[in-house]
Amino acid sequence: PQWLSLAREIYTLSQAGLAYSKNDFDLERYRRLQEISAEIISGQSALEKEAILESFSIQAGYPTPKVDVRGAVIRAGKILLVQEITDGCWSLPGGWADLGESPQEMVEREVLEESGLTVKARKVVAVYDANRVDPLEFYHAYKVIFLCECISGEPTPSYETPDVRFFDPADLPPLSPFRTTPRIIAEIFAHLADPARPTAFD
Repeated sequence: PQWLSLAREIYTLSQAGLAYSKNDFDLERYRRLQEISAEIISGQSALEKEAILESFSIQAGYPTPKVDVRGAVIRAGKILLVQEITDGCWSLPGGWADLGESPQEMVEREVLEESGLTVKARKVVAVYDANRVDPLEFYHAYKVIFLCECISGEPTPSYETPDVRFFDPADLPPLSPFRTTPRIIAEIFAHLADPARPTAFD
């Protein structure tokens, strides 16, 4: 929606200004722009202005997209999904990228931590703009989907993922929409059907 696009743009401008400006008067103006952005978001959502501003304060520096990595593991034609403790729905194992790791290391670690399986990342299936799907989030994010080979282990729940299973693609459980969508699942199986298929991207 337009209000979210405008609030993001105002926030981005204010964040960059706060990161680079040395003039006290300009800094005051950029802080006011952050307040305006927070007021727009608060007025159009259930979020409180103070909570939004607190979130802004921990996202210091020049604003850039966050990166979400997800690992696709297939066994006997079924796809590995983990149940998310936050909403009870299911997704590919993965999460936000951490500093200091390569993309391959990140996705392999996330799959191991959330599913108990040791995997090897073999191919980037897709790179998506996560903000093109509902539910819309304020912070911009890219989603990187890796096709992974299972090396060892059995599906094992974790403190973040109370259930871990392989599902037939024709009989999927309710998906956690911000994490995994039917479009992502379809793209994974399209790559399995055609190993020469190029990486999909927005």
